[in-house]
Amino acid sequence: MVAESLSVVALVAVLVCAVVRPFRLPEAVVAVPAAGLVVAAGAIPWAHVREEAGRLGPVIGFLAAILVLARLCADEGLFRACGAWTARWAADRPRRLLGSVFALASLITAVLSLDATVVLLTPVVFATAARMGVRPRPHVYAGAHLSNTASLLLPVSNLTNLLAFTATGLTFTRFALLMTLPWLAAIAVEYAVFRRFFAADLDAPAEGGTGVEGPVRLPRFALLTVAATLAGFAVASACGADPAWAAAAGALVMAVRALLIRRTSAVTLVRAAQLPFLAFVLALGVLVRAVLDNGLGGALDRVLPEGTSLPALLGTAAVAALLANLINNLPAALALVPLAAPSGPGAVLAVLLGVNIGPNLTYTGSLATLLWRRIAHQHEHAVGLREFTLLGLLTTPASLLLATVALWLALLV
Repeated sequence: MVAESLSVVALVAVLVCAVVRPFRLPEAVVAVPAAGLVVAAGAIPWAHVREEAGRLGPVIGFLAAILVLARLCADEGLFRACGAWTARWAADRPRRLLGSVFALASLITAVLSLDATVVLLTPVVFATAARMGVRPRPHVYAGAHLSNTASLLLPVSNLTNLLAFTATGLTFTRFALLMTLPWLAAIAVEYAVFRRFFAADLDAPAEGGTGVEGPVRLPRFALLTVAATLAGFAVASACGADPAWAAAAGALVMAVRALLIRRTSAVTLVRAAQLPFLAFVLALGVLVRAVLDNGLGGALDRVLPEGTSLPALLGTAAVAALLANLINNLPAALALVPLAAPSGPGAVLAVLLGVNIGPNLTYTGSLATLLWRRIAHQHEHAVGLREFTLLGLLTTPASLLLATVALWLALLV
């Protein structure tokens, strides 16, 4: 009973501090000592700590590599070039800009992970909207929603996907094929709702802009490296190797070039890897495992549906979405993936639908949304709780429903 209470209190304290970030301290400042306290108190045996560290090690390594790769792509001007392309294609028409932002954010989220969309693309969207003289609200909100929804496609698109990829038993290509229909369905729902919800902003004429930016050099080396890295993910999976090796190779190629031409430094590369956040992920995994070992695992196992029938998939996705909004999507994935795995890959993918789409309902659903909110405030853009929640209510249930039906169809095919 003491171990159970200590585990739950420690997990809640860590999640609250991750949301509030007192004194703007890194999440690891609270998470690492909390995990150490739980281990020292005997709430989780050392064997389970080592097992969790072994399971999360490759995931953390991949995350570090992809964060460095995305940062180096930004330094090469890839995101700025994307912003210039969207502005030229939109031609001062806000509705066309929304469509191009949807396409761009979906692609960047799928290939370079949701962190790239939130941290690197959001400022570009703000700058593009200001340059065109259009209202930024629809386009900025699109980045927030698509950083979650569009992360369904590939095992490397989201940390939750990486956590679940091994449990699915699928190859990289098979995972992508099964998630393509749900990915498209969820994005289509988001786009349709956004066009109606932000109609007033999208119909307002452009004014006060400085015009479309001139031609921007396309960073071919960055594009080729990203394309080669993406191909490497599929090859590594087919050979039984971890995708982290392909990500590390891509990051290494970009890093060596950037160091040789003195575009970056070793210190900058280390900072890009966000070591405190990586420590937070490991500590969070230990805390969630402690809570599962002390009772939560049995409770969730009783409410999680079994099998891969359509009702079971819908129930699994709903439970995952609810848990993601209660305790954040990362611990929700850590808790639910092992429980869903015995029902097969379809059930694990349904969990991913819930923990990736569900967080669009609340601020606290995912760390990416919290980070996006901070970036929006830095650009003096107010994010209203009522507006965010209303938009989430209009998009999340419909996206989750259609994406789950699409997954069921994909599994049948």
